[in-house]
Amino acid sequence: MNALMPLGMVSETPSENQTIDNRVAGADEERTDYFVERDGMKFAGMHLLVDLWGAGRLDDPQHIDAALREAALIAGATILHSHFHHFTPNGGVSGVVVLAESHISIHTWPERDFAAVDIFMCGACDPHKAIPVLKAAFSPSRTDVDEQRRGRVY
Repeated sequence: MNALMPLGMVSETPSENQTIDNRVAGADEERTDYFVERDGMKFAGMHLLVDLWGAGRLDDPQHIDAALREAALIAGATILHSHFHHFTPNGGVSGVVVLAESHISIHTWPERDFAAVDIFMCGACDPHKAIPVLKAAFSPSRTDVDEQRRGRVY
């Protein structure tokens, strides 16, 4: 983990609801199917592409880390770790919060007041609950959301 420190900001603080699965592959226990079933469709998880326009505080890695972590927890996800890189001279930030249920990533363009956020979650999480947290943290004047159901079973 320390090797990543020069590259940007790395969080070593997992969420309180993080658990470690010590089961051995191939054990006699039955595997859990984390696919979701909604509206008669079975799929791996929900992927939201969120564009924040007219947004602020897009050049502050600590603020972005805190906002994405809060969004993950509100959505019901388990945080494993996060990593953010602060670019110069424009101050943009790229980073990811890695979740047991997948990830939330962000790329910011402070010079355009724009951020592109990906929220992909499987299982019982609700990625839509993360959107109000993002709006509160970055105060965008416009928010565009595209939704994809990943891994659809036909």
